[in-house]
Amino acid sequence: MSALPYLDAATVERLVPMERAVDVLEDALRAGLDPEATPQRPIVDVPAGQLLLMPAATGRYAGVKAVTIAPANSERGLPRIQGTYLLFDGESLAPLAVLDGIALTSLRTPAVSALAVRHLAEPDARRLVVFGSGPQAWGHVLALRAVRPVRDVTVVGRDLDRAEALAARCRDLGLTARGLTSAAAGPVAEAVAGAVAGADLVACCTTAREPLFPGELVRDGATVVAVGSHEPDARELGDDLVARATVVVEARTAALEEAGDVIVAIRRGTITSRHLAGDLADLIAGRVVAGPGPRVFKSTGMAWEDLVVAAAAYEAWT
Repeated sequence: MSALPYLDAATVERLVPMERAVDVLEDALRAGLDPEATPQRPIVDVPAGQLLLMPAATGRYAGVKAVTIAPANSERGLPRIQGTYLLFDGESLAPLAVLDGIALTSLRTPAVSALAVRHLAEPDARRLVVFGSGPQAWGHVLALRAVRPVRDVTVVGRDLDRAEALAARCRDLGLTARGLTSAAAGPVAEAVAGAVAGADLVACCTTAREPLFPGELVRDGATVVAVGSHEPDARELGDDLVARATVVVEARTAALEEAGDVIVAIRRGTITSRHLAGDLADLIAGRVVAGPGPRVFKSTGMAWEDLVVAAAAYEAWT
């Protein structure tokens, strides 16, 4: 048996540019892919963190991503999230290729957010606030400017140097950008609050377990995406924002199992599950009507997204 082809990070990024990733995800949903039919991923606690197995099958392909989450890796100079993707033929289940799992995650997560923003956000959304300074924060800058005319970016991070470094990368793209720290008080805290209050788009890409900002700061009509948590007790958004917002999730079943931003609000009686306006397929099909308040897209990451993007990379490679 010949060795399986391996598509490394650079190859995945070259074969599936961000705009292409957004489009193939939308195409899959329009073709009838049902996010609710995706198997729930098992999450196994191990001494160093968590092991996630994400299987999916649709159309001509099947696949599985094995992901590890090791919180202490930042101290080792290693990525917090690592992983590998194995793509199979959908009929014979013969293995076709192995892909870099980190590159796949770094691509599909912001692409999913951008797809939601394409259908939720105001057409002229220009001012973006990003919480976080890692790969997902950068990916969301690239993805959201692919679907909206983003011109101004505020990066909010726990470490000011890292926030400034990401802001510098944004300026290299021709954007107006600045870095702020969420760990400070006084004028800096006021600057963060002012940025959120004036934002058209807010992207939450952190490991926070408690709300990042008061929900009352977010103006009506603004769109917030939250991608940082996949645990029922961890959240980046507070009850007040969730209750005011039109809330869209990837899939109701997954959200009610893993999305702490939603689950905590339900548990406290702030909302019920009926408050969810729909899933991503509903949004794409025009079955979600945004109310007068903010719009929220809560993502936990789903296996069908990896499969769709991995298949696009493999087809481009072949």
